[in-house]
Amino acid sequence: MDARTVRATALTRLAIGLIQGIALFLLQKADESKAWPATQPMLYAPLLVCALMVPLIPLAALSAMRRTSLIAWSLVAAVLAAILAVHAAWTGAAPDRLGAGPLSPPIFIAAAALLFIAHHLIQPADAARKPVAPYADYFDLAFTNLIRLFLSLAFTGAFWLLLVLAGALFKLIGIEAIQKLIGETAFAFPATGLMFAAAVHMAVQLTEARAGLVRGVRTVGLTLLAWLSPLMVVIAAGFLATLPFTGLAPLWGTKAATALLLAAAAALIILVNAAYQDGVEPPHAVPQWAARIAGLLLIPIVVLAAYALWLRIDQYGLTPDRVLATAYLVVAIGFTVGYAVAAVRPGPWMKPLEPTNLIMAAVSVLLLIALFTPIADPARLSVASQVKRLESGKVAPDKFDFQFLRFDSGRYGREGLDRLEADRNAEVANRAREAIAHKERTYAQGKRGPDFDKMKVYPAGKTLPRDFREQDWNRSEPASSCTIVGMQCPALVFDVDGDGVDEVLLVNGETMDVFKSGGGSWKKVAEAKAACGAAAFPDDKAASDVRLDAPTERRDLLVGDHRYVLTPSGSACASRPALAPPLKDGLAPLERQ
Repeated sequence: MDARTVRATALTRLAIGLIQGIALFLLQKADESKAWPATQPMLYAPLLVCALMVPLIPLAALSAMRRTSLIAWSLVAAVLAAILAVHAAWTGAAPDRLGAGPLSPPIFIAAAALLFIAHHLIQPADAARKPVAPYADYFDLAFTNLIRLFLSLAFTGAFWLLLVLAGALFKLIGIEAIQKLIGETAFAFPATGLMFAAAVHMAVQLTEARAGLVRGVRTVGLTLLAWLSPLMVVIAAGFLATLPFTGLAPLWGTKAATALLLAAAAALIILVNAAYQDGVEPPHAVPQWAARIAGLLLIPIVVLAAYALWLRIDQYGLTPDRVLATAYLVVAIGFTVGYAVAAVRPGPWMKPLEPTNLIMAAVSVLLLIALFTPIADPARLSVASQVKRLESGKVAPDKFDFQFLRFDSGRYGREGLDRLEADRNAEVANRAREAIAHKERTYAQGKRGPDFDKMKVYPAGKTLPRDFREQDWNRSEPASSCTIVGMQCPALVFDVDGDGVDEVLLVNGETMDVFKSGGGSWKKVAEAKAACGAAAFPDDKAASDVRLDAPTERRDLLVGDHRYVLTPSGSACASRPALAPPLKDGLAPLERQ
């Protein structure tokens, strides 16, 4: 590539990055001020996703694809990203959700994954001028672009670190202009887009000029990873060999069997590819045989995963997580079939792995499109499954999770509730009507706070006050992690302020959170901390002996409106230096809040 072409490519990339940064800034300001187009989520969502994702395609392939092909693919990518974003905005839309509000993080991850996989199927084929390029071209481009992405992100991060450092240095001498400038989104977005584009251009130039070095680093890294394949094969084989003796009950008892088995299958697939790499040169004999065995071990592992998933769906119906697990399972089955054939087929080592990877990459793109459109939207399928179970009588109305429809499944759930509101079963209709009326999630009595039944209460003979147990701890932000649903922190019931009424102290790590009743509810009013490196809470025997110490010779230090507690340390742990005149008593009144 001549100098003039390189210069034109660099300027084009910088222009793309600057335009992307300006577009994201304008969209962010519209969202912040709730101005158009943020007031139209169905328009704002595709604009945001496209502005964030689509420019990465010309940035990466500007000098590698034919101009017409690049423009056509960029337009197709924009359409795909827009479709996913419009559907996400449609399902998550609500009167109080404007701008990016209806969009959840998975839509950005899905759009990025879809475009990344699709791009690395399209660019090598375009370069080869045929529908399917040599496998080594796909492999080389994917890993090279991953390295370029890492370098570009690192460069952009370093750019911002230097700006932050510059702002801090100049602030030392009373100049705050730089710090104010980098804090302005009008500067941050365009500057980030511009520097990322510059980093991409430099990364492309460096990796093209040092292609052999990049390939060597990649080969070394993957070869080292491939030597883990024998270990993973031993682990998987040992696990499968143990199952006849333990049975499947312990596996099902984890309630995460499908996820664990699919994770094991993914590890085997990754390690097989680390050994195969681009298929040009076979690896050492040990990783070779480990890869063949891994291809066969995938069969029982994926079969077990499918059985575990089928059991959960048959018993409890579909949920969004189970729909996603089904999609992962489809991909795992495809890899398993291809890799098992590759393991036993004579001829060049594991050669069928190449078409398997390409086919499953295309299948993954189709699955992502299906999962994030009405075709196979996890929320839609889950709502349909759960509502069908309710209407068929497989689940009783009092056991049905109406709040899943109200708060966790978007538009599809709300439409399901509208349908159930007209159900002939009066109890179903009433519960659906109540769920529609709720503005926030509610909790059953047993799920309103800690697991009081399993809490240890000290001293012996004391019990938690009834109103403390019955308080709905989920109505506000928790003041203590001990009041989160299901927690089982030890509790100390004791009058710490001498007013004749017991407070409740919950042991929270190295502190005790002190709760006092007042105004019709219990609220956290203080913390008790162990001093001098003592344990936060002693054993059961010591905890039964609770008392207040004699009046201490310390007072709190007041600096303006700030209170500082003097805590002994060092030699003061063994003695009591007179930090202040003795107090009249050792009781500290706790203000009712």
